[in-house]
Amino acid sequence: MSAVRWYFDFISPYSYLQGTRLGVFSQLTHIEYKPILFAGLLEHHGQKGPAEIPAKKTHTFREIVWRAHRDGIALKLPAMHPFNPLPLLRLSIALGNRPEVVEALFRFVWVQGHLPTDPQAWASLCESLGVTDPDRLIAQPDVKAELRANTDEAIQAGVFGVPSLLIRDQVFWGDDMTDAALACLRGDPFFQSAAMQQAASLPDGVHRPAVSHRPDAT
Repeated sequence: MSAVRWYFDFISPYSYLQGTRLGVFSQLTHIEYKPILFAGLLEHHGQKGPAEIPAKKTHTFREIVWRAHRDGIALKLPAMHPFNPLPLLRLSIALGNRPEVVEALFRFVWVQGHLPTDPQAWASLCESLGVTDPDRLIAQPDVKAELRANTDEAIQAGVFGVPSLLIRDQVFWGDDMTDAALACLRGDPFFQSAAMQQAASLPDGVHRPAVSHRPDAT
């Protein structure tokens, strides 16, 4: 069975939630861990992130804490959000995106409530991962290039948000599509059904005109 690609960003609490459920996938196939810059997706698709819309940010984190409570998943929110995830993304890449490293980095933010801008906590994390000079390590040109390449690859694959699982040529976006992704991986024939084909090729209808926010707009 072909490998599954998992596109994620440590800034995303939904990536953290889905990451806690990847064990069942790894029992079926190899998972390629692909850290990407969520902000790069947003820029490419001309979107705002959930945390950039105040009402949506409130909804998002209410949902996150509820789902963690409901499912018994450890969660501690960081002091602020959004934050700059680049040190985490680059450290993951520099250490080979090993599953135990990715898990440690997610736990650093979403279980321990730390950020890479917390000097003491960051130093302690890096030490626990055997990294003595994180600044030098994450500044390596090949590390930066791999993060850019991962993000470009995700865009080319049709990824528009995180987390996303790529199974063969199908993108499953969001933690709430985890069960669907697992069913597809297991060969559920529904994914070849007429209903799914229609869903994948529904024609465009009425388009909403671009909205201008200029004071003189009518």
